Amino acid sequence: MVSSFLKEVNALDSFTYNFPAIRGIQAGREYYISMCPLKLIPKIFIFDESTLPAQLRAQRTLNKARIPDIAQYLVDNPKDYVFSAISASISGAPVQFIPAGENGMETKIGAIIIPMDAQFIINDGQHRRAAIEAALIERPELANETIAVVFFIDTGLKRSQQIFSDLNRHAVRPTKSISILYDYRDPFARFVMDLAATHPLFKGFTELEKTTISNRSIKMFTLSSLYQGTQSLLNKKKKNKHLSTEDEKIAREFWEEVSKNIPEWDLLIKHKVSSSELRTEFVHAHGLAIHALGIMGQALIKQHPEDWKQQLEQLQKIDWLRSNEQVWEGRAMNNGRISKAQMNLTLTVNYLKQMMNLPLTNEEERVEKRFLKQTHGGIR
Repeated sequence: MVSSFLKEVNALDSFTYNFPAIRGIQAGREYYISMCPLKLIPKIFIFDESTLPAQLRAQRTLNKARIPDIAQYLVDNPKDYVFSAISASISGAPVQFIPAGENGMETKIGAIIIPMDAQFIINDGQHRRAAIEAALIERPELANETIAVVFFIDTGLKRSQQIFSDLNRHAVRPTKSISILYDYRDPFARFVMDLAATHPLFKGFTELEKTTISNRSIKMFTLSSLYQGTQSLLNKKKKNKHLSTEDEKIAREFWEEVSKNIPEWDLLIKHKVSSSELRTEFVHAHGLAIHALGIMGQALIKQHPEDWKQQLEQLQKIDWLRSNEQVWEGRAMNNGRISKAQMNLTLTVNYLKQMMNLPLTNEEERVEKRFLKQTHGGIR
């Protein structure tokens, strides 16, 4: 049975793509799942639709900024990478499926025969396709590894556009916190997880999955805000950031010293006040403050490498109450609500730097002048 199947496939026109495939049915239409060598992916999916208007495309335009990161992931993890299937539509030529047999599963397993003049349109996975092409330049040994491809038989542009819409309709990106929680390749993510699990300020008070905290939660910090704040403190902006023993020591000591100089944080550690009370009344109980303190801390340690711990005592002069609208409205808050917008982050950093007698960067100075100009003509 198998030999006759192979003879039938080999007898076909040589100017075709022949893929082993499994045939399935969705919504009454046939589709096929196959395994394609990575070296073939850039060759068969060659169309660049970025120059076409959106209404004539079957997918969004390629975001080239995403490609290097995905390619580097493949290059850095040749023995431990995972790529989900690419979904593609085939149009412009008849497609033939030859079953391996005549009974049972044998009618669903076989080969899909695609003329070389057929058009392939990626419905989901265009960035993976571009990243594979880039990665193969650095790691040609990956050429014969495979990726799953789901082939749909297209009946025109509208159908292909609808497939793209349907595939992405219910896609939900994981939260930043849960991405950090499950990332074992990023040493910085693992350090932040350890910080959340062992540091007195964060142990038991860090939300590990969500990026927002409900009013009744006993948590006060999110894993994502701790990551951002510590990342800014240590100035570790690149992915897979290397951490020295000294980096880890500074991070632990910095957050410990900050907690000593924010009385309410010390009370939280001693379980003498609840997280919900602090979030209701104080600016420092929100992710914005963690991020801003990290940015300020990086500048402080650079300016005062020997006595930065003593300098942090000036934090005690800050009135963190949200009711202190003279300071926080327009900086950390908009209409009484804490805002994580970049402008609010910068203005909050500015205030902390001013209280710590630290110079502002040129961009921070520009933002500060604009803020003061908009606020009572510079009078607050």
